Amino acid sequence: MKSLVGSNIRELKTLLANKSVSAKEITKAHYEYIEKHEVNINAFLCLTKELSLNQASAIDELIARKEPLPLLAGIPVAIKDNICLTNYPTTCASQILANYQSPYNASVVEKLTNDGAICVGKTNLDEFAMGSSCENSSFKVTKNPCNTEYVPGGSSGGSAASVAGGFSVIALGSDTGGSIRLPASFCGIVGMKPTYGLVSRYGLVAFASSLDQIGPMGRSVEDVIFALQSIISECAHDSTNIKEPFKANLDDGNFISIPNEVSDNKPLKGMKIGLIKELDNDGINPEVRKALKNVIKVLNDQGAHIDEVSIPQIQQALPVYYIIATAEASSNLARFDGIRYGYRESNVQNLEDLYLKSREQGFGSEVKRRIILGTYCLSSGYFDAYYKKAQAVRRLLQNELLTTLNSYDVLLSPTAPSTAFKINEKMADPLNMYLTDIATIPANLAGIPAISIPCGLDNTHMPIGFQLMGKPFTEKKLLKIAYVFEQATNQQFNRQINNN
Repeated sequence: MKSLVGSNIRELKTLLANKSVSAKEITKAHYEYIEKHEVNINAFLCLTKELSLNQASAIDELIARKEPLPLLAGIPVAIKDNICLTNYPTTCASQILANYQSPYNASVVEKLTNDGAICVGKTNLDEFAMGSSCENSSFKVTKNPCNTEYVPGGSSGGSAASVAGGFSVIALGSDTGGSIRLPASFCGIVGMKPTYGLVSRYGLVAFASSLDQIGPMGRSVEDVIFALQSIISECAHDSTNIKEPFKANLDDGNFISIPNEVSDNKPLKGMKIGLIKELDNDGINPEVRKALKNVIKVLNDQGAHIDEVSIPQIQQALPVYYIIATAEASSNLARFDGIRYGYRESNVQNLEDLYLKSREQGFGSEVKRRIILGTYCLSSGYFDAYYKKAQAVRRLLQNELLTTLNSYDVLLSPTAPSTAFKINEKMADPLNMYLTDIATIPANLAGIPAISIPCGLDNTHMPIGFQLMGKPFTEKKLLKIAYVFEQATNQQFNRQINNN
């Protein structure tokens, strides 16, 4: 029998259905592996062993009673530590929330639990999801399982490392400007940002409310589909949640479905794909561009027609994002004042002193940098010049993307301009770090779905990913193209997981 660590969802579901293995055995196998290898990776801030064993016991009882098993029965999942889990820490990797335990579950956690998933732990991230490398955590630096000298990407670096390292089969992250897709690319796995509002954000600690979106990560497209099937739903607690998403793009009775095996010689025949000119230029690492050319060839061979398209406003996406995101962050993080919950400085003279010292000690340098920038952009005299203008350019970008997508099924680009960089390589240069998100930010500004798929390795054997973006609610189309590419190239994450 294949090792339980490294198996995909379909394989584990088959083993459970055949009673070849129990949910407890799956869970214990993953914890044994975590206990052996987590010290080298630092993927987790908190393990939830007692909870997961209780969840596994409940699945085994269903099997014993010969009852139907839910969608993700017995599947180990990791949760980013800015997503609430009842009676466990939700720290956002920040000292200001170091002792905070959530009194409720996020909607996505409820969905996963109801579908039988086993939560193995809460994963590390850049503090309050602000970063591109997972080096901004207040507690530890997560390392890339492909090479521990390199970053896993951020901010969902812990979730990506958990999946790539074999600690969980799938994971949830949050994506504000590429925080799922970038670490997926850096770690050689699949990561998806759904349409804004398709997945409830209730229970997600907000960074930038008009940009944040929870999404799944997995070692294969099929595993991501399973996870996405679980977490999309209507949610009365989230005013931005799309209440009737399934009417938007119904196909064969399912919004998302597992593709059939690719048997057609040209499964993408009739598909039109636009290669974004502004994201395929000399600023992109030559090896990434070479891999993208191979992606184009594969997709052409599968029947797709690919044209180069120009979207000029994409060149403004980075400054627009860092105005809007920091402005919303400065507003959202105002609640952390040292009074109601979180870290409170005791050596103070008055209320103002309490605010200042609690935030000074509680927040890290990157979070402070973004709060200050966002407060400046919202201040009197600068609101119109910066925030209002950024929102206008955001609308122009959204219109350009949607207009182009009226003529093309999806848009194609690299996920990142380079592969993973070494730990500490960019920490002293924030602007260079911000440029890492240049290809992923547009999807968040426009609220459209996007996915990162592995497509090769560079000369240091670090993974390369490419990105597909589509119209709102076209997740099924993106996943079909990703699945066809994966099957045609055998690019499903297959780095040998060390079981010794």
